[in-house]
Amino acid sequence: MTATALAAEVGLTVAPCHRRMKDLETDGVISGYRAVIDPAKVGLGFEAIVFVTLSQVDRATLDKFEAMVKATVHITSAQRLFGDPDYILKVVAEDLSAYQQFFDNELTVLPGVQRVSSTLVMKNLKGESGLPL
Repeated sequence: MTATALAAEVGLTVAPCHRRMKDLETDGVISGYRAVIDPAKVGLGFEAIVFVTLSQVDRATLDKFEAMVKATVHITSAQRLFGDPDYILKVVAEDLSAYQQFFDNELTVLPGVQRVSSTLVMKNLKGESGLPL
């Protein structure tokens, strides 16, 4: 949404709206902006939810695992969980064959991985959305 459209939505003129947006950016409330891309239109229409359990959860293993997850471009979302499994990852790929290669060559060799379990996404009903403000 443009600043002009946002200003109209909240009942302000553009200048005060823009000033408030800049304040929110400075305070870290707004941490960035992004384009929403249709994965299928860029050849990444296959999606899997991956559950990872580590063999050990010492600081060094966690740090290495998390650094490699952050650096892996096909992992588009990652959360560390309480309980079992230790992590949930969202992975995109071109197709099942590409995902299988990614699984075999990248997921299973991440530091400390004991078990990996995948659930394939049949249909994405709701993409990532903003916070309910």
